[in-house]
Amino acid sequence: MTQKHGPWTIQETNRKYQNSFINVREDQVLQPDGQPGTYATVTMKSGVAILPIDSDRVVYLTRQFRYALGKESIEVVAGGVEEDEPHLESAQREIEEELGVKASEWLDLGVFDLDTSIVYCPVRLFLAKQLTFTQSHQEGTETIETVRIPLNEAVQMVMDSVITHAPSCVLILKANKVLGE
Repeated sequence: MTQKHGPWTIQETNRKYQNSFINVREDQVLQPDGQPGTYATVTMKSGVAILPIDSDRVVYLTRQFRYALGKESIEVVAGGVEEDEPHLESAQREIEEELGVKASEWLDLGVFDLDTSIVYCPVRLFLAKQLTFTQSHQEGTETIETVRIPLNEAVQMVMDSVITHAPSCVLILKANKVLGE
């Protein structure tokens, strides 16, 4: 059964790989120019990215080993949204699990798409304020160290490519703009 997909026509879909976090598929298509072709896409569990900031404009980031990179990465708190879980609840859960932080004020800074050409994985961006601290509850796959730095230093780390995690870069720069540079 063929299906229109914008200017493309999907003639057949073949699932190449799937687990609870990722789905890789290859479509047999008619391209916008009418020529046959293939198009592979990756659909990932949607996510949240959270930047906790205190009243002194100090942000709380994570430093953790990232398997795909083979090295440590400094990032905002980020995680997957469970099925039927509201984004804000997911964000609240993630900052408490990873950093032991709770926030009473939340700003939704919009959505970020990782890579619009082959990856579907919307990430909702949040700024968390009015912080209190508790015990973290990291998952068995996580060895997270808290990085506490002024927001302006985090911005400079983005500009210097010390922070390279895409949602982190966008969230830090958006938060800096929203908070009045």
